Amino acid sequence: AARGRRRRRRGRAQAVEEEEEEGAVTGAVLRRLREARDDLLSSGFWAASAGAVRAPWDGSTEPFTRCVCYGLGRFSGCPLAREQLAFLLLLLEDLGVPPGRCSLFDPVFSAGEAAVLQELGLQLLSENEEGKHSTEGSATLFYMVHCGNALYNNLLWRNWAPGALSKMVIIGNSFKGIDERVLPRILKRDYSYLAKVLEVTEEVALPSHPQYLDTFSDTSVHWFPLEKLKELSPEVWDSVEEPRYQDCDNLEIIRREE
Repeated sequence: AARGRRRRRRGRAQAVEEEEEEGAVTGAVLRRLREARDDLLSSGFWAASAGAVRAPWDGSTEPFTRCVCYGLGRFSGCPLAREQLAFLLLLLEDLGVPPGRCSLFDPVFSAGEAAVLQELGLQLLSENEEGKHSTEGSATLFYMVHCGNALYNNLLWRNWAPGALSKMVIIGNSFKGIDERVLPRILKRDYSYLAKVLEVTEEVALPSHPQYLDTFSDTSVHWFPLEKLKELSPEVWDSVEEPRYQDCDNLEIIRREE
């Protein structure tokens, strides 16, 4: 009986120690996040980016009510991912989107990182949507820095209607850059929704800053004005086949586990 009590005490002590260690790690990551936020403000990069991130609004545009973030990465150990998360937090604050209305997904998130995000009041998506997230009729910001082309294509497919596309803003890889880098036939074959929306996309690049060249390289703000979307031919909207990517050699997408 005495040995049993000792084992239980050791078990409780170990659990308390593990909880304290986890708390210390969470605290350290939150501290580094605050430092990254301070750097974004003191460097002038956030102020310089304000014009780009506010470009989609002309005073009559519906304000955002929600945000979805894909592919953030291991922000506990990667300074670039941490800077991108700090930028997202500033963005939510500036746009007046409550943290609880921002959902994130990345299969690489550790349990500790999930705890940090929850501590910040952010929500974790319970399953891998492969980018196929509907705006559900609400103005939605999609924060997708340095994601693969297929993820943007999937998102566009899921919202392939003028009313839905006009309610979304995407902060991610420059669509103009994708158009320049990918051969036209490959773009049309593998990323057809990206290819079809290019001519009606408004895009403003984030500014270049020596401190954040890698963090936000090739990153732009994209939106799709309703009046432009309505100029596209009816045939464009008739094709709504779900992307498969069977012929894509270098597939960059968060795949759902089979």
